Amino acid sequence: MSTRRQNDDKPEAGRSGWLYERLIDRIAHGDLLPGGKLPSERRLAADYGLSREMVRGALSRLGAGGYIEASQGRASRIRNLMSPHLQLPLEGVGEDPEFQLQVMEVRAFLEGECAWYAAQRATDAELSALAAEYELMYERAQSETTLAKAKADLRFHTLIAQSSHNLLLISFSRLFYERYFNAIYGVLSRTLKTYGRYPEGIRGQHAEIHRAIQARDADRARQVAREHILYTRSLLLEM
Repeated sequence: MSTRRQNDDKPEAGRSGWLYERLIDRIAHGDLLPGGKLPSERRLAADYGLSREMVRGALSRLGAGGYIEASQGRASRIRNLMSPHLQLPLEGVGEDPEFQLQVMEVRAFLEGECAWYAAQRATDAELSALAAEYELMYERAQSETTLAKAKADLRFHTLIAQSSHNLLLISFSRLFYERYFNAIYGVLSRTLKTYGRYPEGIRGQHAEIHRAIQARDADRARQVAREHILYTRSLLLEM
């Protein structure tokens, strides 16, 4: 039975409540990403076979529950549900090498788990997007500034986290990357100043992570993702 036919069998309040529960489910499974835009009322109405009024009712409940942020004239965005409950202080010490080492230690665990789940759960469309981002990352690495390279590197890893379809990993990694970007950038900046280029080991490790995820080899993806960050940490120790 189609979604539209199923919804036609429900009373109006029930259909609006059904959409609310469906959107909660999509948020919980990482199909709607923290910080991402919610589909428009018109799109939701068409996709789920509901009236705009029913859609507004569901969105009103989502807003009241703190799941989305709505602003006049703009698309609603999915809230990072972890943000109000998790404080990540010390963002101002990003240039401290000892603190950078701690950030790399957390990244090693975090990105290993994200890669493990992404290898199993990424959709075909997400794998294609990851492949495109991987190619762009190295095009940018040839000519852009250190800051642009750091952002490109982080976009690649962020896309892996998003493909994990694990809400807690997605939410925490987003907060972690935003709060400690200065430390992550500082590590890359220090590395490029020391070696004058991206170390070949890092380039090869990105390729290994990408191949493992594309092959849906979860154990290999976790291993090489962790090794990649720990290798960068070892370079930092040498410097």
